[in-house]
Amino acid sequence: MTTIRLTAAQAMVRYLSAQMNEEGERFLAGCWAIFGHGNVAGLGEALYGVRDTLPTNRGHNEQTMAHAAIAFAKQSQRKRAMMVTSSIGPGATNMVTAAALAHVNRLPVLLVPGDVFAHRGPDPVLQQTEDFGDGTVSANDCFRPVTRYFDRITRPEQLLTALPRAMAVLTDPAACGPVCLAFCQDVQAEAYDYPQAFFEPKTWYQRRIRPDHHELHRVVEKIRAAKRPVIIAGGGVHYSDACAQLQDFAETHNIPVVETQAGKSALAWDHPLNLGPVGVTGAASANTACGEADLVLGVGTRFQDFTTGSWSLFKTPGRTLISLNVNAYDAVKHGALPLQSDARTGLTDLALELANYRAEDVSPQLKTDWFASVDPLTDTPTDGNALPTDMQVIGAVQRTSGPDTVVMCAAGTMPGELHKLWKAPRPGAYHMEYGFSCMGYEIAGAIGIKMAQPDRDVVCFTGDGTYMMANSELATAVMMGIKFTLVLTDNRGFGCINRLQMGTGGAEFNNLLDHAVHEHPSNIDFAAHAASMGAAAVHVSSIAELEDALARAKDATGPFVIVIDTDPYPSTPHGGSWWEVAVPEVSTRTEVQDARKEYETARKERD
Repeated sequence: MTTIRLTAAQAMVRYLSAQMNEEGERFLAGCWAIFGHGNVAGLGEALYGVRDTLPTNRGHNEQTMAHAAIAFAKQSQRKRAMMVTSSIGPGATNMVTAAALAHVNRLPVLLVPGDVFAHRGPDPVLQQTEDFGDGTVSANDCFRPVTRYFDRITRPEQLLTALPRAMAVLTDPAACGPVCLAFCQDVQAEAYDYPQAFFEPKTWYQRRIRPDHHELHRVVEKIRAAKRPVIIAGGGVHYSDACAQLQDFAETHNIPVVETQAGKSALAWDHPLNLGPVGVTGAASANTACGEADLVLGVGTRFQDFTTGSWSLFKTPGRTLISLNVNAYDAVKHGALPLQSDARTGLTDLALELANYRAEDVSPQLKTDWFASVDPLTDTPTDGNALPTDMQVIGAVQRTSGPDTVVMCAAGTMPGELHKLWKAPRPGAYHMEYGFSCMGYEIAGAIGIKMAQPDRDVVCFTGDGTYMMANSELATAVMMGIKFTLVLTDNRGFGCINRLQMGTGGAEFNNLLDHAVHEHPSNIDFAAHAASMGAAAVHVSSIAELEDALARAKDATGPFVIVIDTDPYPSTPHGGSWWEVAVPEVSTRTEVQDARKEYETARKERD
């Protein structure tokens, strides 16, 4: 057997550089790294040696570096991913939030934090956490509940089994999610005679699970008996490259489609059978269809509470719930009839079995009425003295967007407004991280999207609250010359949660800056702050000025930041459904008491 002597770190990156996807691309497009004493000497030296095949990017925060990597994987439809490495201690734990985000969203990212010395000679090493009852525990054990595969590399030869296992998880449609390989820092530098064959290029093909014969027939029988079925399109439609199959299936069988946050853009917004977004942030057209449906076919959705209106949305007695999902865990949620399958092959096989089945027509008036009610909300305001609303900001971006525009966001007010109002013209035009709804994903996510699809026009929506949480990767975007437009709506705090607080009877408290007690009131010049990091930045005072700035942004060579003050109170009053948020049973506030009664009534109607 021919061998090659390498350090464990050199072996890791050489192996990872040789892993390909079925389209002939390296599965790992690159690495994000912040070096420290837990990874600079071992992995740092190794990454330098493969910098032409596995390029390393330097970020400013381990969490947001990982967010960029995750957004890259999401926009790449999980066909490619990235590696993120950190030192031990706070560098590693900074990535735990990102790991949870990837876990919830079923997205691949390879996290390689440095770890303590395997030989334990210098214990406790700088930044080492010590468990008084377990000598094997380090800070990296925080990753165990938020990763799909966790391993600690304590011997160089362990890579021979750990790396193939990691790749199997990263590329598996059902098990896909974050992988953590905690890499003991002394082991990174140890040498071993590795088999040369271990580093031969390997192609990982997308596994397309076909439906079980018995499950397929049971589902076909249920659909054939249905008169008013509806399809809920989730993110799995995108990851399976099943958008065309979804459209063909819907058209052939005359079944309307509604879209989750992750599934939005699976069908063009103006397709007659696309009834729009579903659930808490859904359209009246979509939610009405779901309420009247006698059969609900979820395709690639995990049935999050925002999708189901906390399971209050499907009101027809005796309705059938079917879950077509590659993951068995998701396929049986809430007593669903499972059809465990890849979305593309599942829809294809279903169509063959259903033959000429067609559902009853859905009134086009549902969709007409919806747009008649919400389109005016996005128009340019006529009152020049009023603060613009988020809906009007969305309208301005929509009017200046094109077929190659990707809008993205993650948390706060904008996800709900964009889900309802944004008109996505084609697949991949809408990128929302709403599984974890993680503030701080936005700017880093925009970088990842642009890296995945350099030719797309990326528009990132964020609020002042999120910007204050994680803005450092704006400097990274400037440094790397990554172009995107950042629309920063300044509503003076956490406007979304302030509205929720009011909606559950609470007094406005601790959310908007103007309601907090400060010795020195906050007055941040966000445009100046963005400009200080090298971005082109402008503050606009009206929707007309916003549209002018959006036009100028198209000629920018790097990130272009547009700041606009907005009203924190209005939101789209149309559509939506109940969302279960527990209201206190006891309160001195009449508003809370009233909200509790409404809450109890809604629960009884749901249960």
